[in-house]
Amino acid sequence: MAHPGFFMSIVPLPVFEQDADPSRREAMTLEEQHAALEPPKTIVVRFGSMNLVGEYPQTGGIKPGCGSKLVARTHRGLELVEMLTTTCTNAGCGKSISRQQMLDYIDASGGRDFPFYTRGKVLRVATAEDLSQQTTLMSRKLEYLQKAREMVQFYNLDMKLVEAEPILGEEVLTFYYMSEDRIDFRELVRDMAAEFRTRIEMRQVGSRDEARLVADYERCGQHCCCKNFLKVLKPVSMRSAKTQKATLDPLKISGRCGRLMCCLRYEDQTYKELKSNLPHRKTRVGTEYGAGLVMDSKILTQLVLVKLEHNGEEVAIPLEELMDPETCPRPEDLEAKARAKEEEAQRILDETLARARGTDTSKEGEPGKKKRRRRRRRGKSGGTPEGTAAPQEKKPPKEASAEGDGKKKKRRRRRRRRGRGGGGSGGGGGGGESGGGDS
Repeated sequence: MAHPGFFMSIVPLPVFEQDADPSRREAMTLEEQHAALEPPKTIVVRFGSMNLVGEYPQTGGIKPGCGSKLVARTHRGLELVEMLTTTCTNAGCGKSISRQQMLDYIDASGGRDFPFYTRGKVLRVATAEDLSQQTTLMSRKLEYLQKAREMVQFYNLDMKLVEAEPILGEEVLTFYYMSEDRIDFRELVRDMAAEFRTRIEMRQVGSRDEARLVADYERCGQHCCCKNFLKVLKPVSMRSAKTQKATLDPLKISGRCGRLMCCLRYEDQTYKELKSNLPHRKTRVGTEYGAGLVMDSKILTQLVLVKLEHNGEEVAIPLEELMDPETCPRPEDLEAKARAKEEEAQRILDETLARARGTDTSKEGEPGKKKRRRRRRRGKSGGTPEGTAAPQEKKPPKEASAEGDGKKKKRRRRRRRRGRGGGGSGGGGGGGESGGGDS
């Protein structure tokens, strides 16, 4: 049977109450339900290779759903964008949020550094021609990069081109590059504009932005955070790595960009709060085993390694079991308790053995000992009367036993010869006697 705490009450969302009514669904068709929806005033969209976010008003009274492809006029030009949510309260749309919720999210995700734009307008829902044109432009990105890299090599510029980004209206072609120094690429931009016949925009990015543009998966098996949802890439301090990681191996604390992993910032506040509860090293604390000094601690498990003062033993104590060193148990009391426990355990063991043997140990076990001695004597004597031992034959030395064996063999040979000789002489004598009798 499941624990009562596992059950949760199910509360229907007010947004879906009307759709859950069967009579309403049968009475209204899909077209009527769509026509009853209120067109959103503004739409939050995502666009560009850097996954920029913008909130634009819409014209034409369109009613798109979350994830729809739209055509919008942004600060860069005509672009194909993806709808994230709406800031209205349409019935039946569980993903719609209020404008205040959206602004709170932006403040919590970076504030002014968050790439949020409001200068633009959503024009229409993307058509099949728009999607086909966008696909064609994306397939030409490799061609743009190859030609641009040839021009960079021709001008011998110390820069690395990372990504090329065309937009639907082809008003501008953006190149993202990496460089440690400032570069004068005016002649390069002039040649690129003549080659691609559009306005060229060069944007310098760092190693984290490079990972956002070209990286895919991280060692955790998920999409890179910078590519998936992180919009503001703040620096990560080495202090966070030292607090959270037992080792500072660069291969374990670095991401695809070669810098410290952004996820170290996620649990930094939690680690700070947990660490503030633990005592510092070399602090004198009390335990159930006596007083001692704190040698080490584990933040997540909230364990403290204490070296006891009276015997130098190190024990791991949970944080909630630490005591005041002045009022904790003393070593003398602990030794007395330990001796009492040992005596009690020995007494219980003796009683158990006595019950198993069927004897009484109240008289120090004398009858049992005498019986065991008698059995041993009987086994040694081999059936002799009690109290007497069977005489043991002394084994002769090896040389003497060898001489005795030799003498016995000689005696046997002599007996065999005598037996043979006596039989032959007796037979001959008998024959002579018989012959004399015949004559």
